[in-house]
Amino acid sequence: MTSVVAAGGVSVTIRDVTDDAQTVLDRVVSDGVPGALAARSAQLWGPEAASDAARRLGWLDLPESSRSLLPRLADLDAAGLDRVVLAGMGGSSLAAEVITRTAGAELTVLDTTDPHQVAAAVRDRLERTLVVVSSKSGTTIETDSHRRIFEQAFRDAGITGAELSRRFVVVTDPGSPLEELGRRAGHQVVLADPDVGGRFSALSAFGLVPSALAGVDVAPLLDEAAALSPGLRQPYDNPGLALGAALGAATLSGMDRLVLADHGSGMAGFGDWAEQLIAESTGKDGKGLVPVVMEGVDAPGFEAADDALRFVLAGHPHAAGPAEDAGVSVCGPLGAQFLLWQYATAVACRVIGVNPFDQPNVQESKDNTAALLRGAGDGSAPMIVNAEPALVTGAVEIHAPPELLKGAKDLGSAFDALLAAVPNRGYLAVMAYLDRLGDAAAAELRPLLAARSAQTGGTTAPVTFGWGPRFLHSTGQYHKGGPQTGLFLQITGAVTEDVEVPGRPYTLKALQLAQAFGDLRALRSRDRPAVRVHLRDRAEGLDQMLRALKN
Repeated sequence: MTSVVAAGGVSVTIRDVTDDAQTVLDRVVSDGVPGALAARSAQLWGPEAASDAARRLGWLDLPESSRSLLPRLADLDAAGLDRVVLAGMGGSSLAAEVITRTAGAELTVLDTTDPHQVAAAVRDRLERTLVVVSSKSGTTIETDSHRRIFEQAFRDAGITGAELSRRFVVVTDPGSPLEELGRRAGHQVVLADPDVGGRFSALSAFGLVPSALAGVDVAPLLDEAAALSPGLRQPYDNPGLALGAALGAATLSGMDRLVLADHGSGMAGFGDWAEQLIAESTGKDGKGLVPVVMEGVDAPGFEAADDALRFVLAGHPHAAGPAEDAGVSVCGPLGAQFLLWQYATAVACRVIGVNPFDQPNVQESKDNTAALLRGAGDGSAPMIVNAEPALVTGAVEIHAPPELLKGAKDLGSAFDALLAAVPNRGYLAVMAYLDRLGDAAAAELRPLLAARSAQTGGTTAPVTFGWGPRFLHSTGQYHKGGPQTGLFLQITGAVTEDVEVPGRPYTLKALQLAQAFGDLRALRSRDRPAVRVHLRDRAEGLDQMLRALKN
């Protein structure tokens, strides 16, 4: 059975997702979910989530409330500064990256602690650079490090006083330490809605400020979302409700993997934004959906994902071909899609029975990072880096329990052993603590591993890919809080150009390694199988890995 639900320029087509999808949809309607969301009810996700929900439903109002930001955006002083750098993590950067890429505007996004990537960003056109420092809490360690590094770079270049002050625009919540710091330093400060959580903040100041500074007209995004809003208040012909019911029903039926591919939507990088929203919202209490973002509908693993919920971001409501074969296809303009997926995720969390607004295991990795940094108080790398590898081949070291490698003697057999060890109905997560630009070839590991899995016979294992520490603010929550079905492949690399963090007793190299090892510690404390591959030479090591997978 196929159903098409459309409203406000958005169309959601659902094709035989699960037998009880309609039952779930009927139940959320009979439970009054659309009306409760329209009334901003904090009780929808149960009593334990009520305190979070009471201060996290402002995203429903953003299509209208964010219009008050537009005059402020027009008044921001960026004269002569035509290169915008966004320092932010997770919800503070992902939406702005989608908006600017979709619009074809240049925005340098720093959501990394890799010293090579940060050093390159600081060297690039510094005299024309404006830095947006974006953090809801105002204490994000990565973002604070970026701010310190850029401030020192500006000073070293002779940029001081009022000119230095205007080189930073601060986006944060009212009353945060970052607001106080920004005002004291004379920076331009834009306050975000405190009743909107980070991953629900696409249409708030976090998504709009850097996009507008990069030259995007953001008002149409609000218009697109506003056109959808009335449809989300209805019990029927509500695309957000239908999409949320499909997500929730699939999870209840044991289909806890969501395969997502673009097919002409025109929204650049939207899958990465949706990945964070869905994984971090649903992945807790041993439940949730893990999004598997693919390079396209022809990518290895998409057609083989018969036991996963297949999604296509389509360019047309009646798209044929891969969109016609998928379980769910969605089309619509970007502003409306942001609101649609947030609404659907909130509904899915109601169906699954989890709090969509917390992320308990994200903090755990942060705490582990802090502990490891304290242990490396002299700024050197944590001592765990000296652990003896289980296998060394060329520029690649593999650190893994013997039972995961099964006597592998080379990279090819090691990869085969890891793929064979992926739990039944599980997934392999590749987590690359590398330079997203300089080491971009690492992203090729995802489709190659998926193709290799298909060649080994049996069920093809879904393979996800994330750049560290970026994914810690995204799928990192699901990795530790979701079902125990993942196998984790972490990649670290030798650092040839370290960067000092002014005013802190550590460098970016130490911070990046502490984040990597802190996450490994969190995974292993839950008996989740994790392997670390260390590249003694990044380019050579990546080339070795790619060649081994292609053979």
